[in-house]
Amino acid sequence: MTSLRFRTLLSTVGRARRLALATGLGAVLTAATLTAPAAAQTTSAIGTSQDGGLDRQALRKSLDAVHEAGMYGIYSQVRDQGQTWQGASGVADVDTRRPVRPDMVHRVGSITKTFVSVALLQQVERGALDLDAPIGRYLPDLVPGDRGRRITVRMLLNHTSHIGDYIVPAFPSLLEGSAKSLDDNRFRTFTPKELVGLGLAAAPTGEPGATPGSYSNANYILAGLLLEKVTGTDAERYITRNVFRKAGLRHTSFPRTPFIPGPHSKAYESFFGLIDPPRDYSVYNMSWGWTAGAVVSTMDDLNRFYRALLRGELVGAAQVAEMQKTVRVLVGRASIDYGLGLYSLDLPCGRFWGHDGGVFGMITQSLSSPDGNRQLSFGMNRAKYQQLDENGEIVPSPIDYALGDHLLVSLCGSTTSQAKSAQLPFTPFPTDRLLAAIK
Repeated sequence: MTSLRFRTLLSTVGRARRLALATGLGAVLTAATLTAPAAAQTTSAIGTSQDGGLDRQALRKSLDAVHEAGMYGIYSQVRDQGQTWQGASGVADVDTRRPVRPDMVHRVGSITKTFVSVALLQQVERGALDLDAPIGRYLPDLVPGDRGRRITVRMLLNHTSHIGDYIVPAFPSLLEGSAKSLDDNRFRTFTPKELVGLGLAAAPTGEPGATPGSYSNANYILAGLLLEKVTGTDAERYITRNVFRKAGLRHTSFPRTPFIPGPHSKAYESFFGLIDPPRDYSVYNMSWGWTAGAVVSTMDDLNRFYRALLRGELVGAAQVAEMQKTVRVLVGRASIDYGLGLYSLDLPCGRFWGHDGGVFGMITQSLSSPDGNRQLSFGMNRAKYQQLDENGEIVPSPIDYALGDHLLVSLCGSTTSQAKSAQLPFTPFPTDRLLAAIK
């Protein structure tokens, strides 16, 4: 899609509005109900074998189907109590055809928010921070006046502060149907205070504390600055010592350079056909994400982290319960049940907790049963691969349907054919679908 065609498409969406296609933290996926195409609705895959273990053949088949549907590369790990399956399908580099591997280090985007929330709740647990205190008590110079008095710590973590997002002002060319900002900012260093300033300068999305909330990355940049204030320690250093290491994570970090540390895939961004062929953004200064989305990890580390969290090994049961108090939060045109750095997803086999994330070119999702026994984490190396229709709506891709199958085989032992019978509205990556109409 040329830049001219893209701008023409945007201009057709409401005469008084311009459609701003923001990335959130990169991964923008469809809000449609995902059901298997008609030809596949008569088939079913079973994710558990007759002896109660993981059906590795079904998992392998569903993972390969995502690559066959058009995803360059995907890696996944599934856990069921003491059993683990991991697999990878496709390529890490479309030019050299280097294959992806299950243990690759991956930019996990907004999953960073769960790590940050845990760090702050550790401070709540020790009495250094009050969830329901106004942030002006801790950051009076950064958020002064009425906002500082009305917005609480909890409102930052559950996205009911109604502070605007900074993605569009940080990457302004996206409003014009151009990827120029993505390229211009590849090696730019944003300061946390600069990002907060962009969010605070944006129009508020509502009154502080009002529900539904509105998902904003600025909330978690503020959360990082708040962590530094109450600990007197650099946020990255504190989280590394007290969250990553405490959970036993060996490949999870805030990268110190624009390069991903360790074996990794390239990161291909399509931006709904605007970037054609898709461009690699694996080398990128992630200061624009910081405590909202700069962490890298592996699928094994993500499963290890969420299991430790849900079992009370990082914060106590009372703080886990606080994290699981959800409110309705709008993300573009859809909504999710969001807690404090966690959201819930109800599947035919029960409720799962976790988060998703995306940066330019990479997408991740991690989900766990409440007891941490059944888990899935997967990463992909191509983002916003769908197309837009004449109304600016995202058209579901065959990749989306295949992803739905892999997720349900992994967590429930069923494909979307059974999800359809349960009338399940399935959205793979809810927090990273920011599709905002800007006047």
